[in-house]
Amino acid sequence: MALLSALATEIFIPAGAVVGIVFSLVQWFLVSRVKLTPEQRALPDDSDDRKNGFSDGLIEEEESINEHIVLSRCGEIQRAISEGATSFLFTEYQYVGVFMIAFAMLIFLFLGSVEGFSTKSQPCTYDPSRMCKPALYTAIFSTVSFLLGGFTSILSGYLGMKIATYANARTTLEARKALGKHLLPHSGLVVMGFLLASNGLLVLFVTINLFKLYYGDDWEGLFEAITGYGLGGSSMALFGRVGGGIYTKAADVGADLVGKVERNIPEDDPRNPAVIADNVGDNVGDIAGMGSDLFGSYAESSCAALVVASISSFGINHDFTAMCYPLLISSVGILVCLLTTLFATDFFEIKSVKEIEPALKRQLIISTALMTVGIAIVTWIALPSSFTIFNFGEQKVVKNWQIFLCVSVGLWAGLIIGFVTEYFTSNAYSPVQDVADSCRTGAATNVIFGLALGYKSVIIPIFAIAISIYVSFSFAAMYGIAVAALGMLSTIATGLAIDAYGPISDNAGGIAEMAGMSHRIRERTDALDAAGNTTAAIGKGFAIGSAALVSLALFGAFVSRAAISTVDVLSPRVFIGLMVGAMLPYWFSAMTMKSVGSAALKMVEEVRRQFNTIPGLLEGHAKPDYATCVKISTDASIREMIPPGALVILTPLIVGTFFGVETLSGVLAGALVSGVQIAISASNTGGAWDNAKKYIEAGASEHARALGPKGSEPHKAAVIGDTIGDPLKDTSGPSLNILIKLMAVESLVFAPFFATHGGLLFKIF
Repeated sequence: MALLSALATEIFIPAGAVVGIVFSLVQWFLVSRVKLTPEQRALPDDSDDRKNGFSDGLIEEEESINEHIVLSRCGEIQRAISEGATSFLFTEYQYVGVFMIAFAMLIFLFLGSVEGFSTKSQPCTYDPSRMCKPALYTAIFSTVSFLLGGFTSILSGYLGMKIATYANARTTLEARKALGKHLLPHSGLVVMGFLLASNGLLVLFVTINLFKLYYGDDWEGLFEAITGYGLGGSSMALFGRVGGGIYTKAADVGADLVGKVERNIPEDDPRNPAVIADNVGDNVGDIAGMGSDLFGSYAESSCAALVVASISSFGINHDFTAMCYPLLISSVGILVCLLTTLFATDFFEIKSVKEIEPALKRQLIISTALMTVGIAIVTWIALPSSFTIFNFGEQKVVKNWQIFLCVSVGLWAGLIIGFVTEYFTSNAYSPVQDVADSCRTGAATNVIFGLALGYKSVIIPIFAIAISIYVSFSFAAMYGIAVAALGMLSTIATGLAIDAYGPISDNAGGIAEMAGMSHRIRERTDALDAAGNTTAAIGKGFAIGSAALVSLALFGAFVSRAAISTVDVLSPRVFIGLMVGAMLPYWFSAMTMKSVGSAALKMVEEVRRQFNTIPGLLEGHAKPDYATCVKISTDASIREMIPPGALVILTPLIVGTFFGVETLSGVLAGALVSGVQIAISASNTGGAWDNAKKYIEAGASEHARALGPKGSEPHKAAVIGDTIGDPLKDTSGPSLNILIKLMAVESLVFAPFFATHGGLLFKIF
């Protein structure tokens, strides 16, 4: 038996989530201390140096712009960005809400029809000698958990966006101060990371306990119904990532091509009509979409582990503490990330811009090291020394130290993937510097070098994922893979925080430019953005790596639930599935890339029209029509997100219904193997092109200065590469990890229907 009692487990899991929520609210208070409205108060004679309530290390009045004007401009721009982002999300959520209701009805109809909507108890799937709850009620609870998962995912994205838009202008104002330990929490990173991680854990735990009131001892049925939670989370994440990605890249590409390349004006110049849409896009794509994405990964990995555990000795013996081991890992992860944040922000002071990126990476290293200790403690107190895990029809004997190794290998593999991603996307290292150097001979060589870098960057992450899979499967079958994915996501609060650093800093730089602040302020925000761009790439690496493990764990659960003893790749039914599955990421990428291109084309035409028809716009005497550009991005993203979403959602339903579970297993395997490779390559290629451009613009080294300055031919070539890479790193790449997860979890949820009624074509012919 476990050392930790069931009562203590019931207390500890929600307590960890509540602590995370409280800590995020404290950090929110710290952010709110930076005021966007000028205070009306009498100042002492020596108060000339005081700005916004601080007196230490402020830069002087920027080019005679007084404090009142700076605050008013920042507040006005921040409100425009926040209103644009809120408006887009509400429009998107109206469409997504219709999908949620329609798909929830589909889940109920498909799963309820497995036993003809019978209300009689039925033999359990894995133990026919026992009687389990009726399929009709499993259909009802699966539908409810789907709606809960979808709502939580939407809430995660919305909260992330609100926090980011709340923090961006405040980060701009803080950038006027000497860099210090206050800078990290004031960027809103900690608030977002802890609020989303804690929110996901708390809702899942409460849902399990509410479902237990009906299911009682039928844990097999309970956790089969819970898989709908992961499906809901990933479904909403797909639309958030695709829709937000199309929005942000349409605006970004339109602003860059016309503003920077054609008109030779700075990035985020207020004369550019697409500049507000571009800043809105950073929040709805890189923040809201990313928040929903990582929440979906967490929900699915938890559901995969719980499903396998429910048919292992944990479920058979009704050992509640051992059953909740995945949730205990997540709860400890929140506490570890809290301690890590104190290390990174209170114990180490940032004294120069060069220390920003190391400070963010230090959080990853510290959290990983502390989490290893936390995993050891949780494994010791929550798991029996020996137990059995379900392994394709038989029970495999496992030791608790083997589970510790499974979780740890996933945790450290995530760190390796993160740092390999950093090496290939940071301009501090030779790969990106080589890409920048290739700009000397034009955009064509820049594109060639960038593509080569992306392909090469796949090698080490795939080996890391392969080793994780081998070790965890050897020790604990599919449960080992599921908890390895959880290990990779156990520091999700820190991962979300560093991932959000880039978009918030990017917005801060845009606000500084539009508010007419000093070039020194823009240099600081650019330094924050460059560091954040690399850490965002690290976050994408984590998301893709965890998606591979999560989808494999879900694949194993699907194969078991569909009663497939072996997946024979030499079988024609399976092999055609493999071929089609491997093709799907290419089809999906083609759709999303073309969507960005179509939306960007309209944006380019509108920006050109305004420059050509509004007198005095280029000279700064007239104000551009920002609202029209925002509307173009909104309309295009809503319209263009539907076909890629339909491809992912409908594929498992069509294949499972008409071709059966064997062909569907091939599709899932093919999509997993192909999708992970393309996702890593696309994200790293785009990140490398982006930082190659920033490397030239910053001119921090003799080599960089030789390629610059802004407006030079190498810089123009770098801008073209960055523009091509934008949809790769922010739309297609990040969305692919949702594709492989969503198809797997959807197949698991509908597995009872496919196993009973699937394969209609093969039955007919």
